[in-house]
Order: sequence, then C-alpha cells, then structure tokens
Amino acid sequence: QVQLVESGGGLVQAGGSLRLSCAASGRTFSSTAMGWFRQAPGKERQFVAAISWSGGSTYYADSVKGRFTISRDNAKNTVYLQMNSLKPEDTAVYYCAANPSGTGIYGAGYKVWGQGTQVTVSS
Repeated sequence: QVQLVESGGGLVQAGGSLRLSCAASGRTFSSTAMGWFRQAPGKERQFVAAISWSGGSTYYADSVKGRFTISRDNAKNTVYLQMNSLKPEDTAVYYCAANPSGTGIYGAGYKVWGQGTQVTVSS
C-alpha cells in the first residue's frame, strides 16, 4: 500500500509561489493516479488537481486553473503541486492522495491520504 508524506507548505504573501511535494512509498506509485485536495477551516475538503499514472493527463479545479500545475516524477516516487499567483483564498491544509483505480478522479477514487501541509497566504 502506498504511504504519502507532504511537504513544502508555509506562509507566503499574496502573489507569491510555493511548491508542494508528496513523497510516496510503495512499489505501485508509478501505476497510481495522484491528486491534491485542500480544506480550509470550516469548509469541506475540495479537489484541487490530479494527474494520471503516466502524467499524460492532468485535471484542475476551475479556481486554480492557470495558476497551479501538477506534475510527477515516477523515478522519485514524488508528485508536485506548483502554486503561483497565490491568493488569500488559497489558504488551507493541502492533502496529497492516491487513486489506484484511476476512476473518480475528482474525489471518489482516492483511497490513501497524506497527513496534510498548511499553506497560508497573507494579503
């Protein structure tokens, strides 16, 4: 089973950038679709971005399209989320998740979750 550890969160000013990383253990990473989700205080967890096992397909929430980029390096068992032009409304705990089946890419298919990393964007 894949285990996930996120890193790269922090405090940044509006307009700034951060890159989140999610390191995965387990031999099945390269055949597993991956996603990023976020949860702000008092709000439900929401889909941010996803990437297919090969990296050939990517998916984004409308709220981050054009600002965030998801990528993966299967040789390093790592998935990334490059976040540019950050806004205060991007403040949340960001979670990495694994989707073994590749279906339910916007939410239902994720079976393994990381512990989350805090991203705070100041105005």
